[in-house]
Amino acid sequence: MTPTTTRMHAEIAQQPEALRDTFDALLPQVPEIAALARQTRQVLFIARGSSDNAGVYGSYLVQAHAGRLASLASPSIATTYRKDVDLAGVLAVAISQSGRTEEIVETLRWAAANGARTVGLTNGAGSPLTEVADVALVTRAGNEVAVPATKTYSTQLAALAVLALGLGADVDAGELQLVPDEIERMLGQANGDLEEIVERLAGVGGAVVSGRGLAYSSALELALKLKEACYLHAMGLSYADLLHGPIAVVDDKTPAILLAADSGPTLDGTVELARRVTAAGAAAYGIGGGDRLGQACTLSLEGPRLPEWLAPIGLIVPGQLLTERLARRLGINPDAPRGLGKVTQTT
Repeated sequence: MTPTTTRMHAEIAQQPEALRDTFDALLPQVPEIAALARQTRQVLFIARGSSDNAGVYGSYLVQAHAGRLASLASPSIATTYRKDVDLAGVLAVAISQSGRTEEIVETLRWAAANGARTVGLTNGAGSPLTEVADVALVTRAGNEVAVPATKTYSTQLAALAVLALGLGADVDAGELQLVPDEIERMLGQANGDLEEIVERLAGVGGAVVSGRGLAYSSALELALKLKEACYLHAMGLSYADLLHGPIAVVDDKTPAILLAADSGPTLDGTVELARRVTAAGAAAYGIGGGDRLGQACTLSLEGPRLPEWLAPIGLIVPGQLLTERLARRLGINPDAPRGLGKVTQTT
């Protein structure tokens, strides 16, 4: 029987407290990060799954606001091909919810052996990842029981925002304090067309989830959540990649879910994409983007009132609520999706 209350829903609700605790714990480490920054030029993010989606946020944030080249690692170069790469001048940032995924720990060791300075970002205090890293950023999400990552993902984004400060990002650090309060506000009110979107998604087999720039990370994460917890064939694509051909799959049976901050350089394109989708006879469901995206979409969910650099932390929350509610509507227990465990080991 599908539960009427779930651990996933409870853990979504715990995010404001988890974010406050994480910022309080990590902001004092900005000088440590800055010391590593002075020894490096570019950033390499090492992760899998939800943590890899967090790394996408880190990559956009570091490049757009700290002026450093950033990229995502291919861990199999270290663990399967076992090839050395010159990583002098690189800050390698490994992200793992548990800190115990062997592939990620091994890849961070490999990075250090190849000349990188290292950061381990994890919710697992005392985990192997923290022991390998030069600097450990330990989030304060608390124990997460449900298999789909919720509060561990949002606190990873929070930690990456702190990392960006240490790397010299041209942002206002005081705006970090807006995030927990804004998510608390969002959780405390009914969110737009949630139930109607759930009913419509319950009748389709797939969806395209899209965002651009900083919002792309949480579009990827929402697509992953819909696959994990609802068994929906959800494709996470950037706005730009979607227009290069895959938009052909969007039709009356394959809606688009579009994520955007309320401001920033990618909003105009996301609004135009929504208009293009609906003009083709398909449904577009918006998350965030203010009134402009909401009016261009078939149905919409309110996003966070946050500056663009922090918006992805809040944009995922309506997506998490949508995933949890849709899973229950489909008769699935989102706490324990089939075939998945809390820690995935890869080699």
